[in-house]
Amino acid sequence: MTDIPAAPATGTAWDARSKDALASAPAAANRATTRRGPADPVRALMHRHRELCERAVDPLEIAAGLEAHGVTDRTAARFRHRDVFSLAEELYARVPRDTETPLLAGELARQPAGWALLALLPGTVCALAVTGVQLADGGARSAVAVLGAAAVVAALALALRRGPLRAEPHHRLAVRLCTASLVAYAIGGDGLLGEAVRGGPDGAWALDPAAATGLAFAVAPAIWCAHLFSVQAHKQLASSRGLAEFAGRSRPLLMGSVLLFLGGLAGCLAAAQLAYRTGLLLSAAALGMLLWAARLLAVHGFAGAAAKVLAAACCTELLALASVFAGRLPGCGILGRPVKSAVETWGAGAVPAAVCAAAALTLLVRATAVLARASAHSDQ
Repeated sequence: MTDIPAAPATGTAWDARSKDALASAPAAANRATTRRGPADPVRALMHRHRELCERAVDPLEIAAGLEAHGVTDRTAARFRHRDVFSLAEELYARVPRDTETPLLAGELARQPAGWALLALLPGTVCALAVTGVQLADGGARSAVAVLGAAAVVAALALALRRGPLRAEPHHRLAVRLCTASLVAYAIGGDGLLGEAVRGGPDGAWALDPAAATGLAFAVAPAIWCAHLFSVQAHKQLASSRGLAEFAGRSRPLLMGSVLLFLGGLAGCLAAAQLAYRTGLLLSAAALGMLLWAARLLAVHGFAGAAAKVLAAACCTELLALASVFAGRLPGCGILGRPVKSAVETWGAGAVPAAVCAAAALTLLVRATAVLARASAHSDQ
């Protein structure tokens, strides 16, 4: 009679090892899956940004959108791509797009030609208003000044609303108040500061019509240079093959636009200086550059930074003026001493010139960094 082999006894070493292996199999499979990642890592990203990919006209527009959502080259490496642009090319190739004819980047940058003529309106209205104030006498002068100021504000709003410097209404009230304060200081602040240092004012102080007219006429080169920068940036956006290449092209383009506007601003202020026979308008030049840089940042979606710097410049000018009056209080003479020393050494215009120049430089440094991103131009 043949012996039947006995089944392995329960609790043997073999049985224990088998149970341990079976129990650890799911965990090992999970760890292996985690290490390998999904079979198609781009699919989830493609579904998440499907709308962006469907309306894009080229891979660089997708790359700009991904960059705006915080996707970097390091992030792209987790999707098995060397950089954001390579990842955008795959998304562009895989996502079906609408068959309707898309607008080209150049067509998006085109605007009606009427804004080019409207850019001259603020300067023309301001010159007429100043002439009216100079010709009026007595109580009529105040009425003409108020009406002229209202007309200049309306002309400026019309020029900015329809031109390349049209911005979204973020921080609009704060920016308007700070801009109005800075411009008002450019017109009458130097005269008030000078009188305050000399112990006044005892009555009305001198205003500066040249600063007002020069800045109003400088709206035209500001709008034209902003349009030139926008058009050229879109051309570079269409021809660049990567985000780094676009950044390298856009920074010299921005610096060229800054220098071009600075030349136009200097020309407008020099013409106003000759017309009204005033001194150098360095503070007005610094203010003009500050306002242009702030508006350019606001146009491209960075209104918050512009509003903060404008507010800082506005508060600094007002504090400098207030310190002179505060220094007249008993025991507070030290408060006004720095501003008095600066005015006595370099003139009343040195204070706003230094403040606006520092603020403008801050915004230009910021613009050099953020306007080199493709995402700052993708929706323009």
